[in-house]
Amino acid sequence: MNKLELISALKTEANISKAEAARVVQIFFDHMADAMARGERVEIRGLCSFFVKNYKSYTGRNPKTGEKVTIRPKRLPFFKSGKELKERVDR
Repeated sequence: MNKLELISALKTEANISKAEAARVVQIFFDHMADAMARGERVEIRGLCSFFVKNYKSYTGRNPKTGEKVTIRPKRLPFFKSGKELKERVDR
C-alpha cells in the first residue's frame, strides 16, 4: 500500500472527500516526522513504534579506491513492529 492507496481507503472508510483524506494523512505523517526529528519516539499501540538511533563517527573505507574515510555521526529512523502486527502477519 502506498500513500495514494491509503488516502483512497481513508476516503472510503470515513466517507470524506479525497482532499480531506489527503490532508489527514499529510498531517499524520508530518507530526510523526516532526516528533522523530526532535528525537521523540512515536508509538502506535498494537501496530508499531518508530524511534531514532544515534550512530557515532567511525572510519570506513571507500570500496572503489580502498581509501580510508571518516563517516560522520548520524541519526537514523527505525521501525519496530508491535506484537499484534507480528501475529496478524504471521497467520
